[in-house]
Amino acid sequence: MELDPKCQHTENSALRLIARAEQCTKGLSLKLEKRGHPKTCIDAVIEKLCILQLLDDKRFARLWLESRLHLVRSPKRLLVSLCARGVNRDDAETALKNALDMETEYALLLRFAGKYTRKFPKHDESEAQTRSLKFFLRSEGFSSAAVQRFLEDE
Repeated sequence: MELDPKCQHTENSALRLIARAEQCTKGLSLKLEKRGHPKTCIDAVIEKLCILQLLDDKRFARLWLESRLHLVRSPKRLLVSLCARGVNRDDAETALKNALDMETEYALLLRFAGKYTRKFPKHDESEAQTRSLKFFLRSEGFSSAAVQRFLEDE
């Protein structure tokens, strides 16, 4: 795919950004806009880079998640962060599902619970407290299986 010669500068800027770090289409587009590139050139460059597979939102989502699974975040927060970066919800959900096998999700839940469940005393094993904790963890996007395992191990 050949670009209009006036878009060469936009393509060079895009390639420099991609060389530094994986980009998603929306993020790259915004960065190029901030640098003053014309919208028509940005659109043409984005299309070309996608065709050449130098720009791929699914790959971006997978790599972004892999780099952040060690942080204390819940699946819900990871999903919201990906969507905020411009990855469409379906691609973000698929990437999250692929990144979180049972053991990875459970390890994430343990880190998350250690930081965020202080308001749920460990020695309070009342049914209401357990339901509240279960609801909290499920609302943060953890699977029923991971939550159940966590509650049984506690």
